[in-house]
Amino acid sequence: MPIYVSNRQIVVPGDVIAEGKYEAEGSVYVENKKYIATSIGLVELERGRIRVVPLKGKYIPSVGDVVIGKIVDVGTTSWSVDINSPYTAILQVSEVFSRPTDALKVNLAQVLNVGDLVVAKVIAFDLTRDPLLTIKESRLGKVTKGTLVEITPTKVPRVIGKKGSMLKILKDYLDVEVVVGKNGRILVIGEEGEREAIAALAIKKIEREAHVSGLTERIKRFIEQSLREAG
Repeated sequence: MPIYVSNRQIVVPGDVIAEGKYEAEGSVYVENKKYIATSIGLVELERGRIRVVPLKGKYIPSVGDVVIGKIVDVGTTSWSVDINSPYTAILQVSEVFSRPTDALKVNLAQVLNVGDLVVAKVIAFDLTRDPLLTIKESRLGKVTKGTLVEITPTKVPRVIGKKGSMLKILKDYLDVEVVVGKNGRILVIGEEGEREAIAALAIKKIEREAHVSGLTERIKRFIEQSLREAG
């Protein structure tokens, strides 16, 4: 049963992944015992199973990116982190504590537990291994407040705007701090929950109308109207 690609290889529609008899999941179909990709995706090969994870709308890590991740597993020396990517990121103990720490003497779940959010930076990544994160730098770390907004990663530049113009509107009009993850997760932090909510709605509006001309003025009007209605 020949396999024509390697594990974690990126394929495009029409690529033949393997021949024979396998369990197939995701963006793949079978024709004449050939397993063929139906979208751009990441191949995962396990015993007797082929899976193609579509990359459309997913974030592909790059070293230096700031991301907002969700803790999905607590190990003995590291955490597994969902970063809205086909790849699960790893946060090692050495990238959390400022001093050398014996992980076996620390209850890691008391530091970061499943479901916790972190603002982190990608410090290493290639297609042969999962990305590595750090939260030791300034402005990184566990999220303790704010509203999380999730958008398609490709729309992140539109939310930022030219030279940060769109972010400036959100900050100036609503008096909120906006932490943008390259992976399509955005954290809005404000003193008032109502203003956080308006900012979150404005970000989703930017995502929906990213292709519309005059978006900056539309967002200004939306925020002004929302503030009036909020009293």
